[in-house]
Amino acid sequence: MTDRVPGIDPKLMEILVCPVSKGPLRYDAARQELVSEKAGLAYPIRDGIPIMLPDEARSLDTEGTRP
Repeated sequence: MTDRVPGIDPKLMEILVCPVSKGPLRYDAARQELVSEKAGLAYPIRDGIPIMLPDEARSLDTEGTRP
């Protein structure tokens, strides 16, 4: 049953937290990322596997500065 969060197991979303802030994550289906608003980071999902490493995360601060 993946109606709630397509592409990511809902049970997995219930237990995953941001490794930096320990806060909740939001699934961004368009970018295939798990977003931590609290930490300002977006963790990539590759081949259906969330890469929860801060070094692999994209900073949300840079979104507004790109042309």
